[in-house]
Amino acid sequence: MDEMKRTPKILDGIAIAGQIKAEVAVEVQALASRGITPGLAVILVGEVPASQIYVRSKVKTCGELGIFSEMLTPPESISTDEMLALVADLNAREDIDGILIQLPLPKHVDTKRLLEAVSPDKDVDGFHPINAGRLQSGQPGLAPCTPAGIMEILRRSGLPVAGQNAVVVGRSDIVGKPAAMMLLNASATVTVCHSKTADLGSFTREADLLVAAIGRAGFVTADMVKPGATLIDVGINRVTEAAEVEEFFPGDADRAATFAKRGSVVVGDIHPAAFAHSGAYTPVPGGVGALTIAMLMQNTVTAAKLRRGISLGNK
Repeated sequence: MDEMKRTPKILDGIAIAGQIKAEVAVEVQALASRGITPGLAVILVGEVPASQIYVRSKVKTCGELGIFSEMLTPPESISTDEMLALVADLNAREDIDGILIQLPLPKHVDTKRLLEAVSPDKDVDGFHPINAGRLQSGQPGLAPCTPAGIMEILRRSGLPVAGQNAVVVGRSDIVGKPAAMMLLNASATVTVCHSKTADLGSFTREADLLVAAIGRAGFVTADMVKPGATLIDVGINRVTEAAEVEEFFPGDADRAATFAKRGSVVVGDIHPAAFAHSGAYTPVPGGVGALTIAMLMQNTVTAAKLRRGISLGNK
């Protein structure tokens, strides 16, 4: 097929998230018939406006799906020991299946100690070392929400993973490493690249499936992409300079209007010009980010089932 005539498939994260939430609502109803209500506790420390928006969205979605949620809002002055006591209390509560600590935490709080203090069986973020180990060894458990969302996009869009050359750009514990492990578990041949990789383009141009999660606006350019590849863009970067908006979105009246109104636009880690060369891609916004809350809801229900010995196949 002539590359100029190829029409890339847009992978609609919002629509896929809607499917997942509808399925979770059915699972919640099935648990309710057995007298079980999955419960999620969200800890939000201090007054961080962006975090408040995320948390409100999570709590709202819980309500829509029939999941019990409790929001705890300790002051920014809270100590690590006081936070540990709060987590211990939630670990002990039978009505709480999932515990989510909204990051970032104040600098004086030991984030690593706190995340490891959450019971692995209630760790709906999938960050605990025990859950990382379960993921690596292919055991049922709670996987990080964003990489799990990536796998759902691929699966529900009918895109091949087994036998594909997959390249993950980024090696964070939250996205890069678990995404690489999930792709490996799904029988892809996986290469992990990062900011220190020499000649990055030589790897990305070989990728049938490219996951960009490095946190740099437009970092993967059109010349770094294999024609017809599937591009999964995890990045959410705010661009606040008019020149950058014009560079990333030349002639895009909608983006220009958004920039004029808000003073910023969002761009992913893949340069938008690269999408025209792809076979399929996730837009930013409306792609991977839309899946994160849906997968958090799924993890909360999964935790409720695993804690009670209910088969995960029994939806």
